[in-house]
Amino acid sequence: MGKTAVYVLSTLHQLENSCTDVNTLVLCHTRELAFQISKEYQRFSKYLPNVRVAVCFGGIPIQSDIKNLKKKPQVVVGTPGRILQLVVEKHLNLKKCQHFVVDECDKVLGKTDMRSDVQDIFRKTPHDKQVIMFSATLPKSIRPVCLKFMQDVSVSN
Repeated sequence: MGKTAVYVLSTLHQLENSCTDVNTLVLCHTRELAFQISKEYQRFSKYLPNVRVAVCFGGIPIQSDIKNLKKKPQVVVGTPGRILQLVVEKHLNLKKCQHFVVDECDKVLGKTDMRSDVQDIFRKTPHDKQVIMFSATLPKSIRPVCLKFMQDVSVSN
């Protein structure tokens, strides 16, 4: 979970205590990974009492996600399909999102249906935000897709 800690700590460090809007959105390709990432946010925010994290993914009734979003989380972690559904149905507002994270971006953007969902979600966020994409292995075929989401790109191997 080393790469996860990088963006979890970075985004938590930039959170404002009084924030009641979604500040950070993390997208990943499986519900298991979404759950793991949300646990990392909870672990690293143990001594930050005002931080609220919601995890949203398919396979469970959407009502539980809606209930969690009503608690005004600053960090939302989830799978593209469920996140898009929540945005379209106006249960999730991303207008003040400052950090757009895609974990395992090779897997998320490599699947056409997920890529389309990510693009739709991306359009619902502010133009001025930090875009962070992580992958253990990033095929050359996916790199141009990733670059379309970013400005002032820095690639680290």
